[in-house]
Amino acid sequence: MTDASFETSSELPAPVPPAPVPLLAPREGVPPVVADPEALAETVAAFAAGAGPVAVDAERASGYRYGQRAYLIQLRRAGAGSALVDPAACPDLSALGAAIVDAEWVLHAASQDLPCLAEVGMVPRRIFDTELAGRLAAFPRVGLGAMVETVLGFSLEKGHSAVDWSTRPLPEPWLRYAALDVEVLIELRDELEATLTEQGKLDWALQEFAAIAAAPPPAPRVDPWRRTSGLHRVRRRRQLAIVRSLWQARDTVARQKDVSPGRVIPDTAIVEAALNGPASVAALLALPGFTGRDSRRQAGVWLAAIEQARALPEAELPMSTLPHEGPPPARAWTDKDPAAAERLTAAKTAVAAIADEHTLPTENLLAPDYVRRLAWAPPSAPSADAIGEVLREFGARPWQIALTAPALSGAFLRLAAHAANGTAGA
Repeated sequence: MTDASFETSSELPAPVPPAPVPLLAPREGVPPVVADPEALAETVAAFAAGAGPVAVDAERASGYRYGQRAYLIQLRRAGAGSALVDPAACPDLSALGAAIVDAEWVLHAASQDLPCLAEVGMVPRRIFDTELAGRLAAFPRVGLGAMVETVLGFSLEKGHSAVDWSTRPLPEPWLRYAALDVEVLIELRDELEATLTEQGKLDWALQEFAAIAAAPPPAPRVDPWRRTSGLHRVRRRRQLAIVRSLWQARDTVARQKDVSPGRVIPDTAIVEAALNGPASVAALLALPGFTGRDSRRQAGVWLAAIEQARALPEAELPMSTLPHEGPPPARAWTDKDPAAAERLTAAKTAVAAIADEHTLPTENLLAPDYVRRLAWAPPSAPSADAIGEVLREFGARPWQIALTAPALSGAFLRLAAHAANGTAGA
């Protein structure tokens, strides 16, 4: 047998990973929904007596109800089992929050659930975010189902993720799905902690988790109506005033009816009304988006909003764009400030190299906004310490500063030296 034939015959096919095991039901069965004070008191006592981390999840009715409040909260803890709590029936869950406040809360994509948990009185001191842990550990897919499958070898049903969780009573298949979302969350947390420790990234992750837990509630958006889909088609200030007036009228109706604003009238209807400026109910109802029964019933409200915008004096019309804070769009830097454009390119290159070295997503290593703001207005003497102080003021964590500040300083100093040499040569 020739060497070549031996080499060929020794090649073995790559092992096929075992198929994931479907998780079909919680190990103790689907718990009853906690929907009265007596059941809540029992749950509080059970979770206070439990041990270790607490898996927490929340289901909202996005796209169905107004706002982002929780309509079901799922918990699991060793010694307590699982619980499904109805915050519509038990709107004050501060006692439950207090019972587990000293424990670590394990959530997936914590920033999505923490605001609605805080609304019912549940605020953690410490968290472990399995989605963010997956990002830092360089998993290619970080959805809960993908993580459970990749790390634990189980498959979760995800067929009910977008249902109307304000439905009462909640169907049993939905409750089973909800309970399974916390069934193995603590096991996933433990495996991810081991992976992060092995990669030398656990301290980085803990700093990120602490920052999420300590973050204040997000500030209200300035001019939230400017997020109307299709707004780029609206050019004139008077038309923008119609968008604003219709958006505000729709928001009022949606809040009163407790439905998602998009179910009152869609964004497309608002934009079409702004572009066409209908002056009668008939003209309004002829536009796309005003065909639904509820939107037609509210036709007088929409026409009044349009007329209100038409009557505004010029000085009260919205500006075409909001006053810009911070650096201009990066695409304009080459014309506005070529040196800043060079710094931005150098900074992005430096951050990307560090991210690649440590197998991190660049946006998790350092927020792109921080990189832009630093490149646009760096410290006059861009030492590592000076850059680190600027990044700290932006909100960067110590681990991010330690990894990136020296490289960013070196990049900026090289550019400054090159510019100085060029000037001297000239």
